[in-house]
Amino acid sequence: MPFQIIRNDITKVAADAIVNTANPEPTYSTGTDAAIYTAAGAEKLLRERRRIGEIRPGDARHTPAFALQARYIIHTVGPVWVDGAHGEVETLQACYRNSLALASQLGCNSIAFPLIATGVYGFPKPLALETALGVIQEFLKDSDMDVTLVVFEKESYQLAAGPHERGEQYIDENYAGRRMEEEYDGSLLGAASADAERRPFWARRREAAEEPELLIGAEPASSASLEDAMEHLGESFQARLFRMIDERGLKDSAVYHGANMSRKLFSKIRCSEDYIPRKQNVLALAIALKLNIDDTRDLLASAGYALSNNNKSDVILSFCIENEIYDIFEVNSILFDYDQPIIG
Repeated sequence: MPFQIIRNDITKVAADAIVNTANPEPTYSTGTDAAIYTAAGAEKLLRERRRIGEIRPGDARHTPAFALQARYIIHTVGPVWVDGAHGEVETLQACYRNSLALASQLGCNSIAFPLIATGVYGFPKPLALETALGVIQEFLKDSDMDVTLVVFEKESYQLAAGPHERGEQYIDENYAGRRMEEEYDGSLLGAASADAERRPFWARRREAAEEPELLIGAEPASSASLEDAMEHLGESFQARLFRMIDERGLKDSAVYHGANMSRKLFSKIRCSEDYIPRKQNVLALAIALKLNIDDTRDLLASAGYALSNNNKSDVILSFCIENEIYDIFEVNSILFDYDQPIIG
């Protein structure tokens, strides 16, 4: 996928370019900088770094990657955090922007970043993450490069914005709440939720259903033949997807970028009538199309999938859709925050 967030040691990540949070002078100190020098081979790397000389904050330069699983190390100097009023955000944006531009010039197909300037330079981690995502998202509108953001501890990838806090309540109501109903036969939930609008979404949908669900193996409601049933197949996934795209007047590029999906995969979906992508990719397309929860369920059903309140990832995605959170980067950040696989 074009963008992903992972928890790992960046020195163990395979990519064409690994970004180092460098010292301005040709030396290395602690943290990510020291780890990269040690893993790459400190003596050889330092020799190449000295050829570059001083690097100004926001600039980016490159050296060979030596023993790392990469072709290049891109060295960029982050800002020292003062109070946020001394151009720190703009300098950090330049670090990501210039590193991505240099990777493009070097012909890289993939790049891995640490969360720049959040160590000894003291840049607040939530703001650092928000800044990184903004620049990367803008870059990927016109690029198919695979970009990985590598974080080490959980606090590094928690955004400061409110959706995470609202997501906690939503998950409590729709994920844990279902288990309470199953255990207590619905009596406690029913007594506590007289107001129908406050009932969990899965309970409201079940109450609104007009027909009982037909289980596999159940007696069919009519004696129609299999041939008759096959003649009334529903709209295929491919047909439904591209009808929805056309109805919204969207270009293919806007859809696959909005879904954090490679152009190659999207072309496969368009050109292969019977191809069904994985569920996470169907959900990513629903986010890109800004579907409501009912249209999302319909798109999933056409691919043979469904949302489940017994799946934490599904509950989080339902929360995002019901709250019109359609920025794929923000959606994936929330998923990652709950240790769920990101989509796209």
